[in-house]
Amino acid sequence: MTPKPMSREDLLALSGLEAMRGIAEGRFAPPPISQTMGFFLRKVEDGYALFEGTLSEKLLNPLGIVHGGVALTLIDSCCGCSAHTTLPAGVGYTTVETKVNFVRAITPDVGVVCAEGRVVARGRTIITAEGKLVDRAGKLYAHGTSTLLVFQPKGE
Repeated sequence: MTPKPMSREDLLALSGLEAMRGIAEGRFAPPPISQTMGFFLRKVEDGYALFEGTLSEKLLNPLGIVHGGVALTLIDSCCGCSAHTTLPAGVGYTTVETKVNFVRAITPDVGVVCAEGRVVARGRTIITAEGKLVDRAGKLYAHGTSTLLVFQPKGE
């Protein structure tokens, strides 16, 4: 069965947890960036999101190391999606800031990496989350935090 593509309206009609579960379970198509970068949402719970992806040559910088923007994107994605799981239907968010600390160089031979995000604090207008990027053995490559702005439905 081909997963259903989701429009912004489709996504906002569901709670964040329902929408993210639909993507993780393959009922809804992943967003285009997942295909571009080769990482996919694998597991979600309330305040938690886990992405998994296989590093490839197309993600390298001129020195042959995985570009830092890949780790930053994965941290931003796992933090943002962990925040999204806490939102009711009709409420959206956007990243205000993401900060990443790189612990070691990421080379293509690392293979599969996991980006795990968890909500640290949730307010009415601001959510903070933390994320980490590890290999399958749990070796840490990067960690960071995101601050996310919550968009309330119109009229509230």
